[in-house]
Amino acid sequence: MYRSHYGLAKNPFEMTPDPAFLHLGEAHREAFATLVYAVRARKGFVLLTGEVGTGKTMLLHSLLARMDADTLSAFIFNPRLEPLDFFRLLFDEYEIDAKCSTKAEYLLALNRFLIDRLKKNLSTVLIVDEAQNLSAEMLEEIRLLSNLETATSKLLQIVLVGQPELKGMLARPELRQLRQRIVLRFDLQPMDESEMRDYINERLALAGYTGEGVFQRSAFRELYRATGGVPRLINIVCDGSLLQGYARETVKIDAKIVRVIAQDLELDGVPKAVAAPRAKEGRGWFRGISGLFR
Repeated sequence: MYRSHYGLAKNPFEMTPDPAFLHLGEAHREAFATLVYAVRARKGFVLLTGEVGTGKTMLLHSLLARMDADTLSAFIFNPRLEPLDFFRLLFDEYEIDAKCSTKAEYLLALNRFLIDRLKKNLSTVLIVDEAQNLSAEMLEEIRLLSNLETATSKLLQIVLVGQPELKGMLARPELRQLRQRIVLRFDLQPMDESEMRDYINERLALAGYTGEGVFQRSAFRELYRATGGVPRLINIVCDGSLLQGYARETVKIDAKIVRVIAQDLELDGVPKAVAAPRAKEGRGWFRGISGLFR
């Protein structure tokens, strides 16, 4: 509706996780580098956590787009399944043509499939999104999948992705075996204000904007105050602000327009769940490899 008003070729703040709009701020660059490295190096079990709307699913779709033809992936995004239903869905994702009726038969068929791929030097990845919704039983089933290995290599690379509650689940004593198998983990934090500005400007440019700037400095400050740097909230408020600017026949978005949209959405300052400052400790190694994926 407002694209021609701002000289845009497409909508810059769509809610779909389009890899073409991937913006790698510091935290997202490090998280993406961690995922790519883990898959390429066949590290086994990887954990990615982050608050709602911080961009986890966008990173996953970008990871899938980055995989080469030798990597086969299964993306499970609705994990509220019983074990046999989970295996049926997994076999459908991998296009494994085997008739199985028990868990043992599924595991044997999957093991044969993965060994055959390994002999051909082909990688196989399982990504489970919204993993905080998994039952303890299903988490244990996924742990058992990590037992599929040879003496020298993991047969299946597993990426567990979920909200911070997932870390609490994995801290349970009965899941300690699974917790010990996680070799790489990353906790994705919201953007800081500078990253947010770059994120917004880059999405506008990718959408075809060539002007001197839509959002005024005061608008950026109000955007950060309202969204706390959470990408999903940024997209929603920016989209609404552009629509409001179109309705007011202005091509400049100021703090007042942003404030109106934020109030309509009942956003009042930095969300408490994501207000903690970004932790820097223990990530220097990944900061080094993240330069490969800029």
